[in-house]
Amino acid sequence: MTEDSQPKSEQALKGHQVIHAYLRTLDASPGVYRMLDEQSRVLYVGKARNLRARVSNYARLSGHSRRIERMISETTSMMFLTTRTETEALLLEQNLIKQLKPKYNVLLRDDKSFPSIHVTDHEYPMIKKHRGAKKGRGAFYGPFASAGAVNRVLDQLQKGFLLRNCPDTIFQNRSRPCLQYQIKRCSGPCVGKISPEDYAESVQDCQRFLAGKSTEIQKVLADQMQEASDAMEFERAAALRDRIRALTQVQTAQGINPQGVAEADVIALHMEGGQACVQVFFIRANQNWGNKDFYPRVGLDVSPAEVMEAFLGQFYDKKDPARLILLSHGIENDDLMQEALSDKLGRKVEIALPLRGEKADLVDGALRNARESLARRMAETATQAKLLQGVADAFDLDGPPARIEVYDNSHIQGTNAVGGMIVAGPEGFIKNQYRKYDIKGDDLVPGDDFGMMKEVLSRRFTRLLKEDPDRDKGLWPDLLLIDGGAGQVSAVAEIMREYSVQDIPMVGVAKGVDRDHGKEEFYRVGQRPFALRHNDPVLYFIQRLRDEAHRFAIGTHRAKRAKAAVANPLDEVPGVGAARKRALLAHFGSAKAVTRANLADLKAVAGISEGLAEKIYNFFQR
Repeated sequence: MTEDSQPKSEQALKGHQVIHAYLRTLDASPGVYRMLDEQSRVLYVGKARNLRARVSNYARLSGHSRRIERMISETTSMMFLTTRTETEALLLEQNLIKQLKPKYNVLLRDDKSFPSIHVTDHEYPMIKKHRGAKKGRGAFYGPFASAGAVNRVLDQLQKGFLLRNCPDTIFQNRSRPCLQYQIKRCSGPCVGKISPEDYAESVQDCQRFLAGKSTEIQKVLADQMQEASDAMEFERAAALRDRIRALTQVQTAQGINPQGVAEADVIALHMEGGQACVQVFFIRANQNWGNKDFYPRVGLDVSPAEVMEAFLGQFYDKKDPARLILLSHGIENDDLMQEALSDKLGRKVEIALPLRGEKADLVDGALRNARESLARRMAETATQAKLLQGVADAFDLDGPPARIEVYDNSHIQGTNAVGGMIVAGPEGFIKNQYRKYDIKGDDLVPGDDFGMMKEVLSRRFTRLLKEDPDRDKGLWPDLLLIDGGAGQVSAVAEIMREYSVQDIPMVGVAKGVDRDHGKEEFYRVGQRPFALRHNDPVLYFIQRLRDEAHRFAIGTHRAKRAKAAVANPLDEVPGVGAARKRALLAHFGSAKAVTRANLADLKAVAGISEGLAEKIYNFFQR
C-alpha cells in the first residue's frame, strides 16, 4: 500500500467505527438520521423505517458505492430524530435536505413557486396572475409552468370573456371607461356598461373554460354569433367571432390537450454523464398548462429511483400535487410517497408508471423533452468550461474560476444610487446569488462612483468574513470583475487590502478611449492596461458578464427611482396606517398639505386622536 492510500484506509475505518458505535443505543423506531463531518457540517440526511437496521448498513466495511464510501469516511458524528411513522420521517427528511443542503444528498436547486390564475370573490370579479400561497378569496386555476404561460392565457381570456384586470381601488374610483374597454378587452363594469347578471355569466363561462369545458363554451358563443348574424347585428357578431378566435388561440398555444387525463403532473427523468434533467408537465382540466425543466444535483453513482424520489419529496414540499402523478421511473417507497402526498393534499394522490395508452404517450413526450434539454445544457456547459479556461488564461489565474462576481453601480447625478452584483459559474449565470446594495454612505459626494464601489465591496467582504470565514462553503469569488478603469480598480484594491483578501484576483473592465463596445481595456493592480483580440470569444463572454451586471444595476435603480417617485411622506409616520392616511388625505387634499398643517387642524381630522395629531405634527416639524 502506498503512502497516499494509507491515510484514506485509516480514515475510512474511523468512519465505520464511529457509525458502528451508535448501534448500541439505536432501536427499531422510524426516524431521520444526519451524518456530520469533523466541523459539524451535515454531509447527508436520510430517513429510515428502522433506524438501527438502516444505520447498520453503513457500518459494513464493503458493498457501498464510491459516493457512500466517501461519505462514511468523512463522518465523525451522527444525529437522530425519531418519528411516530415513516411518513413523518419522509416529510422531515425532505424539509431538512432543503434547509441544510447536505453535500451527498440529491438536491433540487430550482424551487420557485409556480403562478396560477386567480378569479377574485367580488360582485364584479377580476382575473389576474397569482403567485404564492392561495390565501385570497375566490377561485384559483393552475399551476402554470411559467409567468409567460399565464400572461398569454390571460391575454386571450380577456379578449374572450372581457373580464376586468384592474385592482379594486382603481375599479371603485373610475368615472369613465378605461383604455381596456376601448380596445374591447373589458366589458366596462366599473361604469355600468354591463349588468351584474351578464358579467356574472361571463365569469362563469371563463371558469368553465379554465375547468376544461372549452368546447361547450365555444359552441355557445358560436350559436350566439349565428343568432346575431341572422338578426343582422353584425357588430355584435364580429365581437363574438373575435372572442371565439381568442379562445381557440389559447387551446392552440397549449399544444397537447389529452382527452383521457383530466389532471396530472407528468414527471420524466433523464440522466447522463453525472447530470440529470427532470421535466414536469402540468395537465389540468384536460389542458396542458406548460412544462418546466429542473436540473437536480446528482452524482455518477446515484440511481434514477433515488433521484426521482428525492425530486418528488423536495418538489412537493410547498406545492400541491395533482391527483395523478405519472412517472418515467419508479421509486422505492411509492406507497409511502403516495400516503405523504395524500395527507398533504387532503385527498387521494395516485403515483403511476404507465406502460401504454395516452398516459404512456404523455410520459414519453416528457422524457423526450428531458433528454433534449439535458443535451442542450451539457453542450452549453462544455462551451462555458472553455470560456472559463479562456478567462483563466487571459488573466493568469491558477485555474478556471468556479465563481465570478461582477459589480456595477447605477444612479442619476448621485440620486437613488444602488450597487449590483451578479454571479456566473460553470453553469452560466447564478441568478439566485445576485445581490443589490442601496448606497447608504451619507458622507459620499453625489456621483462618487469610487466611493460607491468601495461601500459595496466593504459590505460584501464584511458579510463573507462573517458567513464563511474558512472559505469552504463556495461563497467566495475566484475572480472579481469591476465595471471601470484604473480609478475603480484602485478603490477596490484598497478595500481588499483593508480586509486582507488580496489573494482574490480582480480585474477592471473599461471601454476604450472612444468608449466603443468591443475595444474594452482591462486593468489589474500594478500592471499596464491590456486588451483582447476583437474577435476573441473570451472578450464576448466578458462583455456579456459586464452587460448583465449593467442590466441588473439599472433595473434595480429604476425600481428604486419609481418607488421614490410615488413615495408618500405619511408612510414614514409611526401610527399612521392606511385608514388614517386616507382620512388625512381626504381632509387636507394632499400629503404635502399634511406636512404643513398646524396642530389644531390635525386634531380636527376624523379618526385622529390628540396624541396622534401631536406625533404627526412633531414628525414633520423636527
